[in-house]
Amino acid sequence: MSQTHLTLRDRQTAILEKMLNLNINAENSDLTESLNGEEIIWKVLVLDSKSTAIISSVLRMSDLLRCGITMHTHINANRSPLPDVPVIYFVEPTRANIDQIAQDLKEDKYASFYINFTSSLSRDLLEDLAKSVAMTGKSSKVMQVYDQYLSYIVTEPSLFSLKLPDVYARFASAKTTEEEINSAADIIANGLFDTIITMGSIPIIRSQSGGPAQLVSEKLDQKLRDYVISTKYTTGPDYSQRLVLILFDRNIDLAAMFSHSWIYQCLVADVFKLESNTITIETEKDGKKTKTQYDLEPKDFFWNANAQLPFPDAVDNADTELKNYKEKAEELTRGAGAQNLEDLDNHKDDLLQQTVNQLPELTARKNIIDMHMNVLLALLNELKAKGLDSFFEIEQSLSDPKSRQRFLDVLRDDGNTHNLEDKLRTFIVMYLTTDLPSDYVSSVEREFAKHEEFNTAALSHIKKLKDSLRIRNAMVMNTYTKDSSNGSSQGNSGALLSSLSSKLYNLADGKISEGVGSLISGVKRLLPEKKAMPITKLVETLMDPNNATEESLKVTDDYLYYDPKVIRGSHSRKPKRQTYLESVVFVVGGGNYLEYQNLQEWAQQSTQQGNSKQVVYGSDDIYSPSNFLKEITLLE
Repeated sequence: MSQTHLTLRDRQTAILEKMLNLNINAENSDLTESLNGEEIIWKVLVLDSKSTAIISSVLRMSDLLRCGITMHTHINANRSPLPDVPVIYFVEPTRANIDQIAQDLKEDKYASFYINFTSSLSRDLLEDLAKSVAMTGKSSKVMQVYDQYLSYIVTEPSLFSLKLPDVYARFASAKTTEEEINSAADIIANGLFDTIITMGSIPIIRSQSGGPAQLVSEKLDQKLRDYVISTKYTTGPDYSQRLVLILFDRNIDLAAMFSHSWIYQCLVADVFKLESNTITIETEKDGKKTKTQYDLEPKDFFWNANAQLPFPDAVDNADTELKNYKEKAEELTRGAGAQNLEDLDNHKDDLLQQTVNQLPELTARKNIIDMHMNVLLALLNELKAKGLDSFFEIEQSLSDPKSRQRFLDVLRDDGNTHNLEDKLRTFIVMYLTTDLPSDYVSSVEREFAKHEEFNTAALSHIKKLKDSLRIRNAMVMNTYTKDSSNGSSQGNSGALLSSLSSKLYNLADGKISEGVGSLISGVKRLLPEKKAMPITKLVETLMDPNNATEESLKVTDDYLYYDPKVIRGSHSRKPKRQTYLESVVFVVGGGNYLEYQNLQEWAQQSTQQGNSKQVVYGSDDIYSPSNFLKEITLLE
């Protein structure tokens, strides 16, 4: 794969693996295999909480072993000395971590020290490190000190997070001081700086004005200009195309944070917990709560192919994958003269070796299918228990008075108290994106008031924002593009869920159900209309202005323009409309999987149409709707 087509996850993984190989280029090396008789260097890896999250999102135990890591441990853990083994530190640049490294050095805890920081070490801390090391009298043991510029977490090929909670509340609260705001903006700019360094290109910066995005962009521009000056940065042989970094404030489309989605990945993140590429499902039986965790490997073929698809399509594809597995298993056993796959393990005949060699891959594929079958089944149970399909359908046609009435009927009559939060979310989306009659709003609020134990404080903040958001975003919110071929969301969704339920339970029992064609015909009615979300529409306008409408261009022409490579004179100037092939889109105040998937869908469609586009999406944190609702509640 060429460098220009590496994803952000590819790039971060390559840097981490280089670090684990003592910062020596060791592409595709595997220390668990023979290295031409060379002695294998086994190492200890010492992490802190931030670096653990960074590594665990892209590397697994087998990857660490392949890089020669025999043990990994937390820097604050009670660690036994290993004086004959080299150690790799990968930690945040903090005084506490520096002090601990110096103490380890003083105690001769390891044979040699390779020190790596997640982000740039400040001059003050660098001096502290040098002084602390010198005082031990063992500076010869320190072999390397590196800034790795990796203080961000990648969970998807083109999705990253700075893992900074409560940023939206911090910027929105009247209690936040100017010093706290500047500190938060600095931390975000530092994380974005690391991401940009990993991307390997100094970008043009475009930003919303007058809010947190502008503050972050100003600080980031200064950091990048200092970097260009200090490193005498050049873009390399092909500098005709630069990526564009686009910064938005979360209020550009607040409704997206509360919306119900029918996309597989979005549903998993909404209904369960999706963090560091691990799905956590919590169930309760007989008063006891249990947690089940499923790891999403970077090579998870099913997740890679279905995460962006509607949930019913994922169900159907699970059926197909299971059928393919069964056919392949039968083909192998039949060709080898065995009764089943297990029997193949006992065959030692050389003629069967080729068949036996296929077993690990086939078994691994089956394990992935089984895992997703379990997740899909758990999703279906939650969808049915909370009636989530109803909220998704209502949100697909909020401007229709019939949908409003249907929502009020559900609120009054469904008798389900397990989905009050989902009802509140749908109402917030409705309130933010449409003009509701005051008597309708009052009716809804009276229904919520009947549940005294349920906290609706978030509505107060939403009401305060309504007018300003409507004025600021009206043009953007109305620039949806639709693909009419999908039709609208209609039909008997209860019957659909029943059909899906039967199908999944059959699959879980290892049975292949019939009537797939009829299921697909029912699924089509619940597919969402293809819409470019507000952020996607703005990104499209900024990246491809030649095909944008004048209304959209009027919005983006007002976005701030920074060129960090201009180190003399004014670096912020009136922007020119320019086409970009690659962008990093960053939302200050929280991101979500729905926007990520919508941007990737647009990029894929553009590329298929011969207009190649690549988009990386990130935020200070990637939220589930429930977690963002809790953060909004903190404001009141």
